[in-house]
Order: sequence, then C-alpha cells, then structure tokens
Amino acid sequence: MPTGRGGSQMHSESPEGEQSDVVIAASGLFTPVDTITNDELVDAFNAWVDQANEENREAIAAGEAEPLVHSSSSFVQAASGIESRYVMDREGILDPAILAPRLRERSDGEPAIQCEMAFEAATQALIRAGRRGDEVDCVLVACSNLERPYPAVAVELQDRLGAGGWAYDMNVACSSATFGIQAGVDALRAGSADRVLVVNPEICTGHLNFRDRDSHFIFGDACTAVLLERPSSESAPSAFRVLGTRLETRFSNNIRNNFGFLNRSRPDSVGAPDKLFVQQGRKVFKEVVPMVADLIVAHLAELGIAPQSLKRLWLHQANLAMNRLIARKVLGREATAEEAPVILDRYANTSSAGSIIAFHEHHADFEAGDLGLICSFGAGYSVGSVVVEKV
Repeated sequence: MPTGRGGSQMHSESPEGEQSDVVIAASGLFTPVDTITNDELVDAFNAWVDQANEENREAIAAGEAEPLVHSSSSFVQAASGIESRYVMDREGILDPAILAPRLRERSDGEPAIQCEMAFEAATQALIRAGRRGDEVDCVLVACSNLERPYPAVAVELQDRLGAGGWAYDMNVACSSATFGIQAGVDALRAGSADRVLVVNPEICTGHLNFRDRDSHFIFGDACTAVLLERPSSESAPSAFRVLGTRLETRFSNNIRNNFGFLNRSRPDSVGAPDKLFVQQGRKVFKEVVPMVADLIVAHLAELGIAPQSLKRLWLHQANLAMNRLIARKVLGREATAEEAPVILDRYANTSSAGSIIAFHEHHADFEAGDLGLICSFGAGYSVGSVVVEKV
C-alpha cells in the first residue's frame, strides 16, 4: 500500500510452516471504579460555560468576545456513540472550577499510579494464562501518555511482578498496544525473549481539555494487558496464534498534544489548550478511515486471507461512525454487532486500550481455526494490525 509522503510501513509475518510460533496466551483488563455519564459530564461543562459567560458578560455585550455554547448529551451521543466512561478521578472532572482529574502525586517510594493499574491488568492476564510473574522476561508498557520520563514504568512493573529480563516504555498514542504486540512478537521470534507482557495503562482524562465542547467527552481511563509466548502443551486453551502483524505511520498534525518537559507549567486554564489533546476531527475522519481500511485489506491479502473469512474485527474504539465505515470498507458490507463489537459506549475512547478491551470482552465464542483482527489507529498518524487465529 502506498504510504504517501513521509509514510513508513513495518510488518511481521510468520515464515511458511511456522505460523504457530507466537500466541496471545491471555489478556487482562483493569477498569476504574468511578464512572461519569454523559448527563453528568455535560452538566459540569455547562455550569463552567455559564460561569465563564458571566465573567465575560461585558466583553460579550460589547461584541469583543463570543459567548461559549452549551454541550448536550444528545450532541455527545450523535458525535461519538459514547454514553459513559470510566475515570480514575470523578470528583475533579465534575467540579466546574477544576474540570480535570486530580490524582495524588506519589512519592518516589510509592508505586506509580500507572504501575498499579498495569499490575492489576497484568496479574489478571498471567492468572488466565496459568503463568507466574517470574516466568516473564520482557515487559513493555505501551500507552499514549506516561506519568514520568524515567525510570520507565515498565521497569517498575517488571520489579513488582518479579519478572526477569528487560523492560521499556513506548508511546505510539492510540496505536501503542498493537505496536507493542509487534515488538513483543518480534522479540519472541528473534529469541531475545521467551515470554513478553504488553501492558497499556491509559489515563486519557489526564490529557483531555474538559473545557473544549468538541472534545470534552471523548476519553475514558482503563488498562489492558496481553501475554505473548511461544505455544506449548502448557499454553492456555484460550490462546490465539499470531498469524501476522503490520504497522504504518504517516506524519500529521491533525491530532496533537504539546505538553512536555519543555513547557512545565500545568495547563490549568483554557489559555493553554494546545498543551492538551487537540484534533481536527473532520480531517482525521477523512484521512484515517481509508488509511486503516487499506492497510487491513493489504495485510489480509499478504496473508492470503479473505476479509469475509474474519469472524471478528476488534477495532480501536475512537468513534462509532469511523468504526462502522472502516468495517464496511473491509468487509464490503455493513458489519454486524458480533463482527465489530463496540465497547466505546461504556468505556469511551481509552486510546491504545480500546481494541484490546474489545478483544478481551468478545472472544469467548471463538472455536479452533476462527480468525480475527485487532486494529488500532491514532495520532501520528499510526495504524497497527494484528491477525490472529484461535488455537
């Protein structure tokens, strides 16, 4: 598939006759306790709008400023398909004076917040696979934002799990999970690791501008994990053989987050919206949908798999209309709810965790030989595709 100017592709297919050399042994999911419905979120946003308009009443009356506009649950539902989201901090997000999560900063001697989330999801995956932490020799933490540059959260998680070998953090925004899976698959095939844990602790609400009407509803928080290993007689009966992975990146400014160590001040005011999540939604939709669909079709063709042979598409959970169109382009028809399951309505966009949540919650009905595809896509642009077969 042509990548266009500045594009790049990377893929990893099993050599002929060796398709069974890596399996997803099990997955795990950490879900925060707190939830926020659209009505609750909109009420908080509208309260802030009223307050801001009152504070700028004279400027608005003089025509020097435009009044801010209310949001609504019907607008959120129509724009995204989201009905509620899980969050790590409900109180701060729903406080019109704050409109942001407020999570206690941990001391250097305490576990990091993302490490705690990752530990829960990772432990669940290990239990499902019948493995112990000390049987893992590579830990990858792959997510859209990390709470610190170093030491790596992955190394902290490695220590807490009692894992051996090596660990590192990586960030490819919403595609981090599938990029992490390919990195893990490649490490296993190269012989540099025997068992790889890929974990995606996403606190997406931490980089969301809750004062932006067009995006204040998009994200939720969660953490997923998958355990990759070479198949054996001890492999879990729920394992999925990795038939191939494929990645593509193409530079775009249409989704961006400029917050970093070079601009250390905390973006507490609407005066610094570019230091939080921003996107040109219509451009993203128009450019990403064909990019994703073309990559999936090309990847399947490379593997000799007809799109209609797929039992399920576990797509990135960013936008319901986007997913429906991608599935239609791939399958040549509308996908059923079983073929392209949606968790977006309950979880919102959880960045890299979304496609893995869909996989985690919607694979129990697979029988030996059934085929599925995990696909994530996001800022960059970036797209990751993982084709699997039930063992």
